[in-house]
Amino acid sequence: MPTSKSKAENSEAESSEAEQGVRLQKVMAAAGVASRRVCEDLIVRGQVTVNGKRVTELGTRVDPEVDRVTVSGTPIQLDVSKVYLALNKPVGVVSSMADENGRADLSQFVEGYERVFNVGRLDAETSGLIIMTNDGDLAHKLAHPKFGVTKTYVVRVQGVVEPGIVHKLLSGFELEDGFIKADKAKLVQVSIGESLLEIELHSGRNRIVRRMFDFLGHPVLGLVRKQFGSIQLGPLKVGKVRELSKVEIGALLKAAEGKSTRTSQAAKRAPHVNPAKARGK
Repeated sequence: MPTSKSKAENSEAESSEAEQGVRLQKVMAAAGVASRRVCEDLIVRGQVTVNGKRVTELGTRVDPEVDRVTVSGTPIQLDVSKVYLALNKPVGVVSSMADENGRADLSQFVEGYERVFNVGRLDAETSGLIIMTNDGDLAHKLAHPKFGVTKTYVVRVQGVVEPGIVHKLLSGFELEDGFIKADKAKLVQVSIGESLLEIELHSGRNRIVRRMFDFLGHPVLGLVRKQFGSIQLGPLKVGKVRELSKVEIGALLKAAEGKSTRTSQAAKRAPHVNPAKARGK
């Protein structure tokens, strides 16, 4: 039977371990990377980094809530309290967890999960992929256009779309709230009186896809978001939700690592303006 002294020593040891962190391989295994033995092998082979530094020592300790760990270049979410879901939102549902007007909202699809919320929005008339999570920091980065996370839509529009329309989507044009262009766009199918296109863009502006096609004279008849970053809607049925895989979560974490290169590239292309000349001096 343990003595009071041994109990105290065990308590002190546990407290010390909590302060120093948890063994890396233990945290990796708990996060679902692989078995602890395989995680140890990954560490020894130099495939694991902690806060940007490669580690090969099995005694390495980390704080799951603070330290950033990658395996073979892919970030790993060590905090097992974080939830990441994919939802196929139906038409007629607003992108909110609680609608003040009593309309159907997203909460009905995630009743088994606590404190999750949507990353970005789809208007009520648009269906398709919405990411749901309780990871506020990641959600902010994924929703902000400066991080360059693209969204892909399948668009059914009124009228026959000519090649010139696709060119305008790619070259861009001015809307009432500023310049906009698609990152990618292609005509998929043309039938009597309507056309089907696929468009990819990183803008998160309100109803942007619908407004783009309204401007071009082809009102949207149907709109589905099929992809968010590298996460695909796939065969997920309307109104259903699934948990993202470890690989998918890692891809989202990687997408949110830093600002989009678009920002820096645009800055490099922008002409230098002499402040004095700009003021007319």
